[in-house]
Amino acid sequence: MGVNLNYDQNMDVITQQAVKSPVEIMADPERIGDATDEVEEMEEEEEQTGVDGFAEQVLRRPDVLAALQGRLHAEMLEQLPASVKRRIKALKKLQLEATNIEAKFYEEVHLLECKYQKLFTPLYEKRGQVISGVYEPTEVECDWESDDEKEAEISADMKNKMKIEDVDSNKKQENEINKNDDTKGIPNFWLTIFKNVQMLSEMVQEHDEPILKHLLDVKVKFLESNPMGFILEFHFSPNEYFANSVLTKEYEMKCSPDEGDPFAFEGPEIYKCKGCVIEWMKGKNVTVKTIKKKQKHKSRGSVRTVTKTVQNDSFFNFFTPPC
Repeated sequence: MGVNLNYDQNMDVITQQAVKSPVEIMADPERIGDATDEVEEMEEEEEQTGVDGFAEQVLRRPDVLAALQGRLHAEMLEQLPASVKRRIKALKKLQLEATNIEAKFYEEVHLLECKYQKLFTPLYEKRGQVISGVYEPTEVECDWESDDEKEAEISADMKNKMKIEDVDSNKKQENEINKNDDTKGIPNFWLTIFKNVQMLSEMVQEHDEPILKHLLDVKVKFLESNPMGFILEFHFSPNEYFANSVLTKEYEMKCSPDEGDPFAFEGPEIYKCKGCVIEWMKGKNVTVKTIKKKQKHKSRGSVRTVTKTVQNDSFFNFFTPPC
């Protein structure tokens, strides 16, 4: 009925469509062959199919299909009796009313998310403290049975022995951990998350990884109204790459049917986003790269080297979205 506004599932709220490039198609072992033969086969197929083949190609285009469907729809309506046309108009008015109610529903869903986010916040704060090493969880807080532990297989005798030995063994283990393990928090927690979520992993480049190791926490702040929206906050530890401790991206949403096409309404829609300025340290900006090109003078034949700065693929381009 609309978009899911759960921040964990839509952290960036950016949907990218991947189109297989000619290079990728050529790299596909099943597609590799003699290019000349492939062209000849395609030409022969076109000659054989003729008009039917052309029609099939045209009908594969979404814009052509949409235009044809619109025209057929209009022609179909024109052929209907006046009394039926009148009733269809009444249905459209009812649908518009339902759409406006749906918009109100989504507004209230957003307010409900804002309300419950306040309940989640203390849990997320503690999560951040555990990840960064600021807080060490107690034994009770760590009492979580792993998937491979099967209590049913442990005999009653073993349980009794464990109870007797647990107190001493826990103390010994705790002392050993304190003596030998100086690991703080959960290293590379967010980098691991990013690399294991498909949409995010596609954005993260190899040169981004050392920076993302400094990412301590990702937070969301909901904007209740005027306008509806939310802000993503990325908290970093001090690092050699940029001076910012927090990078932000703000999204504004609208939740009202478009007057020109009210029946296309599918829930809250992001219509505006704003990034932030990253204060890069000298020579550490991974969003740009310097390339050198040789240019030859037409008349003199002399060659000169031109240096040019161009955009580089990077996760951190996320914070400079197009206007």
